[in-house]
Amino acid sequence: MGGYAFYVWTAYCLTVAVLGGAVLLPLLRYRRLRREAARRERREQRQTEVRNR
Repeated sequence: MGGYAFYVWTAYCLTVAVLGGAVLLPLLRYRRLRREAARRERREQRQTEVRNR
């Protein structure tokens, strides 16, 4: 690579890391939001059951 191997491989690695983060972070956020919504729903159901007793 004419002495540019370090630069080229560093650029490839950084690109893969950034693109991987662009895919991974929204997926992790989506999973977290779904868990929080399910937790909120269960809490509301419990509160409704307590009120109906």
